[in-house]
Amino acid sequence: MDVRVKNGRIVDADRVYQGDVYIKDGKIAAIMTGDEVIAAAEEIDAKGNFIFPGGIDPHVHFNDPGYNWRETFSTGSKAAAAGGITTIIDMPLQNTPNLLNINAYKNKAEAVKNASYIDYCFWGGFVNDNIADFDGMADIGAKHFKAFMSSAGSDYPFVNNGIIKKAMEKLAGTKLMLGFHCEDYHIIAEEEKKITQAGKNTRRDFLDSRPLIAEFIATKNIIDMAGYTGAKVHICHVSHPEVAEEIRKAKHQGVKITAETCPHYLVFTEEDMLEKGTLLKCAPPLRNGQAREGLWQYVLDGTLDCVVSDHSPASSEEKLDDGGKKSIWDVWSGISGVQTGFQVIFNEVYHKRKLSPCYVAKMMSLGAAKAFDLYPAKGAVIPGADGDLAIVDPEKEWEIKGDKLLYTNKISGFEGLKGKGCVVTSILRGQVIYQNEIIVGKPGYGRLIQ
Repeated sequence: MDVRVKNGRIVDADRVYQGDVYIKDGKIAAIMTGDEVIAAAEEIDAKGNFIFPGGIDPHVHFNDPGYNWRETFSTGSKAAAAGGITTIIDMPLQNTPNLLNINAYKNKAEAVKNASYIDYCFWGGFVNDNIADFDGMADIGAKHFKAFMSSAGSDYPFVNNGIIKKAMEKLAGTKLMLGFHCEDYHIIAEEEKKITQAGKNTRRDFLDSRPLIAEFIATKNIIDMAGYTGAKVHICHVSHPEVAEEIRKAKHQGVKITAETCPHYLVFTEEDMLEKGTLLKCAPPLRNGQAREGLWQYVLDGTLDCVVSDHSPASSEEKLDDGGKKSIWDVWSGISGVQTGFQVIFNEVYHKRKLSPCYVAKMMSLGAAKAFDLYPAKGAVIPGADGDLAIVDPEKEWEIKGDKLLYTNKISGFEGLKGKGCVVTSILRGQVIYQNEIIVGKPGYGRLIQ
C-alpha cells in the first residue's frame, strides 16, 4: 500500500467506527477494522480523531480568470484545502469570459490547469440566449448549468420562465442538471425601486428589498416546471424553511430536484447583519431567528441535500460600507466561507446540537457527491473511492481570524466566530495537502473532473 491512515474513527453517513484506511494509486484500497496490519510506504496517525470523507463544495466563485483581485484558483483552493474541502465546483460567472460556450469552458480549463491544490469541476452558464451551447459544454465535461432568476449583472442576463421551460425540455431525460438562483426579478426590481426612490439606504432597507416571497415564488415556479418537463433541477442557497418545505413536497411527488443551503443561513440571522454590517450582506438575505432554526429541520432530514459555502469573495473596498457612509446598494453581495464551513457546521452539529458526526459527513460530502453525480468516486470512505479524507480533531478550539484566512482578501462574515472541532489534515487522492495549519500540497495536483 502507499498510505495507511491509522488510529482514526471513520465517519460514514450512517455509522462511526474504528478502522485504518489504506490507499493505493490514489484510491481507497482497503479498510481494516481488526488487528491485521498491511505494510504501507507512508503512515499517517489520526490520533483517535474523526476521519471524514473529503469535503465537497459545489458552489464557489473563484473568479479566475478575470476577477483575480477577488480570488484566484490558487488562493481559493488553498483555503478550501485548509478547511477540509478536497473537491469544489466553480460557478460560471465572475469569469472573463463567463462560461457560456465551449470556447469559454476550454479557456477556463487552460487558465487554471496548474493552479489548483484540490480537485474541481465547472458549472456551465445558462443565460437567455445560450441553450444551443449546452451540448458543446456537456461534451467536454459540464454536467450542470447555472441560471439566475434575478439580476446577476449586465454580462450574465437572468432567464425568464419561457426560456427556463425551453431549457428543461431540452435536458429532460438526460443526466444534465439545471441549477437556479431563485429570487424573482420583478418582485425585487419593484421593491428596490420603491425603496431607493424614497431615498432609503440602510442595511434594513437591503433586507426589505429581497422579501421571502421573491425566493418562494421563484422556487415554486422551478418546481412546477421541473415536474411538468421531467428535467433534473437544483435549487441554490435556500434561505428559509418555507422554501425548503416546497422542496420536500416536490421530492415526495417525484420531482427530480436537489437543493442546498449555506452555513451563514444556519448560524446567522438578519440581526447579525444589522449589527455586524455588510460582511454579512448576501442574496438571498439572512432571515430571522425562527427561520434559521426551522431550516435546520430540513438539513437534518435530508430535504436539503448539502451545505455549501457559496464562497463569493470581494475586496475590502467592494465589501465594506465604511460605517454606513457608502451606499448599501453599492456594496458587494456575497460571503467568503469555503475555508470555514466544515468547522462551523461540525461545531453546530456535534457540540451545540449534540448530534452524530454522521450528519456532517452527509451535509459536507456525501449529499453533494450524490446530487452532482460524483459518487462513488467522491463522498464516502469506501473501497474504490478516491483517497480524499479530512481528519478532524473534535476538541480542538478555534476562532476565525482574518490573518488566518488564505483568501486573496482576508475578510469574511465568519470572522470572530468561535467553536471546537477543526480540520487538522486534508488528504487528496492519497497525498497530504494540508497538515497542522500548513499547506503542504502543490499547485496543479488538483485535477479537473470531467
